[in-house]
Amino acid sequence: MKRIFGFLIGLMVGWLFGSTISLLFAPESGEELRAELRSRANALKGEVESAARHRRQQLEDQLAALRAPKLES
Repeated sequence: MKRIFGFLIGLMVGWLFGSTISLLFAPESGEELRAELRSRANALKGEVESAARHRRQQLEDQLAALRAPKLES
């Protein structure tokens, strides 16, 4: 959990840094740039949500396996 949290913090810091740099050096107009940033932010949000759903499913499967009655031979 600590590694995932650290990864997400690093991802957000990197995204913020990249956004700031792109705003400073962008050759596009403000409206075009905002649209591009909005699109990228939505794509990133989708990827994070997908990864979270996948991890949640893994954890639920592990929990179900731990709760399942064990058959002794």
